[in-house]
Amino acid sequence: MLKAVLFDDEFIVLEALGALVDWKGLGIELAGTASDGLSAMELFRRIRPDIVLTDIRMPGKDGLQLIGEIMDEAPETCCIVFSGFNEFDYVKRAIRLGVVDYIEKPITEISIEQALRKALGQIGKQEETRKLERLWEASKHDLLEKAVWDLLLRGREAENKWREVFGPQAGQVHGITVLAAVEPFKLPDHPAYRTVYLRSDQSYLAVVFCLMELSNTYWDDVSADLENANVAVGLGNERMEPGEVPDSLKEAQRALRSALFLGVKGFLPFGELGGRMTSSNELPEREEAIILSMRAGNKAMLMEQVDRFIQWIQTSKLDPDLAESEMLKLIYSAWEAAKETGVEAGRSYVPPETFVPHLEIREMAAKGKLTAWFRDRMESIAESGMNLRENTKHTAVQQARRYIESNLARDVSLQEVADHVGLNATYLSVLFKEVMGETYIKYLTRFRMERAKSLLRKGLKVNEVSEKVGYLTHRHFTEVFKKYTGQTPGQFKDS
Repeated sequence: MLKAVLFDDEFIVLEALGALVDWKGLGIELAGTASDGLSAMELFRRIRPDIVLTDIRMPGKDGLQLIGEIMDEAPETCCIVFSGFNEFDYVKRAIRLGVVDYIEKPITEISIEQALRKALGQIGKQEETRKLERLWEASKHDLLEKAVWDLLLRGREAENKWREVFGPQAGQVHGITVLAAVEPFKLPDHPAYRTVYLRSDQSYLAVVFCLMELSNTYWDDVSADLENANVAVGLGNERMEPGEVPDSLKEAQRALRSALFLGVKGFLPFGELGGRMTSSNELPEREEAIILSMRAGNKAMLMEQVDRFIQWIQTSKLDPDLAESEMLKLIYSAWEAAKETGVEAGRSYVPPETFVPHLEIREMAAKGKLTAWFRDRMESIAESGMNLRENTKHTAVQQARRYIESNLARDVSLQEVADHVGLNATYLSVLFKEVMGETYIKYLTRFRMERAKSLLRKGLKVNEVSEKVGYLTHRHFTEVFKKYTGQTPGQFKDS
């Protein structure tokens, strides 16, 4: 039911109109009355009625002032004014303010009901307009979703249609990235990018159209928020050309599989997977699982994949030559993954000179010991790689920490730190959490905030501290600092 309020400084008028009008019959609830302009405005703000009926002359604040303020705050409100004889100048001003109707005193039942029906007609038109606007917005949203889906699936063939639907901002897009997760997620709203959310059979997608560059620290903080929410998100590589977006989708889905396998939360960029994982030819699932098991330092998981593979060989009755070829592929994949665990030159995994699986495999096949030999070889590689991993992980993390601390004023990415240490970025991220008990991003944020607190205590200005701890904008630094400490940098400094 619509709500109306009634304002007049004469109590008898308020009483008469309350009784004279068949409010319920008109589908209106008389929600309140007031006898002066100040209390009338207070009542309006509390009730937010659809219809306001007011006298022009009232103490405290006259009807015209009242209507002006109401129209500023809620322009969709229908206002009706009462006017006495010889108040035409006031009426003209009321009309200019946008009132629906005016009624001359003395007020009659017919005149008030006619004015209310006129107001109801206008409300009906407004609602119909809003309905059409909602339908149009929903239609535009559906068209945009379809255009982006077509871009993801068809690439260059769908680019022109996407540009048409995306609108003028299409010309400002300088990069597109696809994000994928197994549960719904949202990115913060920001003028530097525009996000379209989609749902596929296997994952929830966010397609980010970048309009301006943002710092690594911004995305690190977004990743930290997702990590705190226990959400894993795979990121495809950014594509400069809209027609290449299908590749970013495939990469996001592969990165998501890796994140779920490794137990990584927050962002896992495809570009940080490294090695064979990011080659142009997509790895078979079992090879991918073996590489990820080695990176996770999980021998049991790796041997489970090996046993699954052996079972597949035996049940599928694979051609012997093809079976041998597949075994060799997995052995060398495990070998390459083991080599990634090295930190310093000369410390990487080097198999013994007797490691010649391509020669041994035929001999083992001839002796009927192929599967047992294959399992032993995989277990041996796993143990060697994981022993080296255990011996070198502390050194790797210490090197990473020193590099972070000596480059705190710069916008340092995980990839840059990993390159310095000489490791794959995803592998370094896993090691970092093992050794430090927190992720790289959480450590970096905590270190920056603690350093910021120390500098603020020494009397440095907030903008100086922001630059010294690696934040490119004062606003972003303030947001992160308040989230970390519960205070703004200025409040902390003054406390």
